[in-house]
Amino acid sequence: MEFLRAQRERRNALNINDPQPVESVEDIWGSAAQMATVGIFVILLVTALYFARPVLLPVVAAMVIGTTFAPVIKRAREHGIPPWVTSIVLVTLMMAAAGVLVTLLAAPIAEWIGRAPEIGASLKQKLYVFDRPLAALRDLQNVLMPTPDKAVAVEQSQIGMVTPVLAFVTPAAAQIVLFFATLLFFLAAQMDFRRYMASLFSSREAKLRFIRISNDIEGNLASYVAVVTVINFCLGVVVAVGAWLFGLANPVIFGAMAMVLNYLPYIGPACVAIVLLGVGLVTFPSLGQAFAVPASFILLATIEGQIITPAVLGRHLTLNPLAVFLALAFWAWLWGPMGVFLAVPLSLVALVIFNHLFPSDEPKLPG
Repeated sequence: MEFLRAQRERRNALNINDPQPVESVEDIWGSAAQMATVGIFVILLVTALYFARPVLLPVVAAMVIGTTFAPVIKRAREHGIPPWVTSIVLVTLMMAAAGVLVTLLAAPIAEWIGRAPEIGASLKQKLYVFDRPLAALRDLQNVLMPTPDKAVAVEQSQIGMVTPVLAFVTPAAAQIVLFFATLLFFLAAQMDFRRYMASLFSSREAKLRFIRISNDIEGNLASYVAVVTVINFCLGVVVAVGAWLFGLANPVIFGAMAMVLNYLPYIGPACVAIVLLGVGLVTFPSLGQAFAVPASFILLATIEGQIITPAVLGRHLTLNPLAVFLALAFWAWLWGPMGVFLAVPLSLVALVIFNHLFPSDEPKLPG
């Protein structure tokens, strides 16, 4: 019996290698207190970022974009052009580009909305193969979550339909004005703002560290955005040419859409593929032709995202895919679509700051 009991205890025992008692329990409680303090600070910071989103989102976006354009301001200043003039020109060009993009997208979107019944009937006719699985899924939903048999339909008034639109448009317009105003002033006074921030540090070492961090953030952001913009422009041209070869209407629209949405990793290309699938289902008579359009784009986006962009950016500007995905999920939850747009630049900023504050201790081998 003792032998069997010893065998059972040996089977149920944990595999612990060389356990050692702690030297001081106070060290454990001290570390726990530090982690709790950091955790409370993170929770409060995330809460503040969430509730201050209407103000912080346009301001942070303007500062990130302004930091990206800082080399342009410096180069123009070297040639005798005042920062205010360069700032006004850059902001005007950005507003003109946004206006052109909205103008290009307005007509096709209005046409698609007007043809919504026709498009819906065409999609229903071509996707009849999914009727039976969808019906089975609907029956299962009714069994698991039954709905009342009788429901009173309440007609929504026109005022009730207009109110949500006004509730969305009014804050959005205010945020757009805040964004462009902050961008203009930040571009014009960026160097003065940097000198003022450096003066807040007491020691000379801290001032120099802040300046080095600011310069590295500016250089890395400018390099990343410039390279990604060139890649996205080439992708947009290829998509426009491909849409023209496939016979899609308004191929330039699809090229512009692919270029703009490709700034959003994973999410942007997925949205473009869904749009191309819907347009293909409406345009082409067979499912094979309809699926060929998004399949071609997915192949192109995979080659661009997994081969071309990492090869062009290099090892220093290539972020870990898991870190990018988690950053996208976090900022999308916190700040919505604009948070997705800012996820990668903010990750680059955080990575630069972390590498300055906690440099790697690995020895540099001779080349």
